[in-house]
Amino acid sequence: MSQNKRNYKATFILDNRGREDSVDQIIEGVKKEIAAVQGDVTAVENLGRRDFARKTDPKFPAGVYVQVAFSAPAAAPAQLQERLRLNDTVYRAKVQNA
Repeated sequence: MSQNKRNYKATFILDNRGREDSVDQIIEGVKKEIAAVQGDVTAVENLGRRDFARKTDPKFPAGVYVQVAFSAPAAAPAQLQERLRLNDTVYRAKVQNA
């Protein structure tokens, strides 16, 4: 049975403090998480490091923003949010319909 896939755009804030992983390696990890929920990545855009408007942690005043476009089944965004909640390299994630 074939599932209909929908298009999504996700914005991630990455946290690479105290890690030897480069931003590109973290992005590859996020792409693997998307593939794990049956998603197909179509575009990745690294928006660079940006300061936060509201700092929740004084030791973390800025993060690397990345936008990823992908197609996936309808249940994938919730599954992806749950998988990324456990990933400490992703500070925040927002998935929306494209």
